[in-house]
Amino acid sequence: MSRKVDVVDQETLFQGYSRVRRYRLRHETFAGGMSGEISREVFERGHAAAALPYDPDRDEVVLLEQFRIGGLAADVEPWMIEIVAGIIDPGETPEDVVRREMLEESGLEARQLEDIGKIMPTPGAVNEIVQLYCARVDSSNAGGVFGLDHEGEDIRAFVLSTDSALAMIGAGRILNAPAIIALQWLALNRTRLRGLWNG
Repeated sequence: MSRKVDVVDQETLFQGYSRVRRYRLRHETFAGGMSGEISREVFERGHAAAALPYDPDRDEVVLLEQFRIGGLAADVEPWMIEIVAGIIDPGETPEDVVRREMLEESGLEARQLEDIGKIMPTPGAVNEIVQLYCARVDSSNAGGVFGLDHEGEDIRAFVLSTDSALAMIGAGRILNAPAIIALQWLALNRTRLRGLWNG
């Protein structure tokens, strides 16, 4: 059931590659009635698609490592462990993005895609929705350095057993939300997926 939201005003504070907007609004409360007027800023960067490259024959995943300014600003390790991801441009489908980014960021071909679902990594301040997939790949020759120079990308792709990748979550080595969610989804669906893709 959708609750009522009254948007009093919205103002663009910054417009570049991304946009920052300030909303003034009131919303329906759980106790009944409407809240007082509140002000919130939202970072609007567009929607994205991401995929965990998985080889069901070898039971291996391909993960990426790259520098992220958000990690530096948060005073954590700025070289983040991630999965393949990219912004959805106008006219592209999430599947188009995953297949393009898979080649650009890892040199791999997505042979099949399994839909994991949609997530909002930071809904308290960002409007981004990420469509997640698990992508069937051949990891036998995976690994290396990838990315587009004109986008300032320097991406290391590396192969791990699925169990080793899951252990990295437990050890706190992976902070990237789409990567954690995709790997945990794989942990729950690995047997079914291997049967589906090896059949």
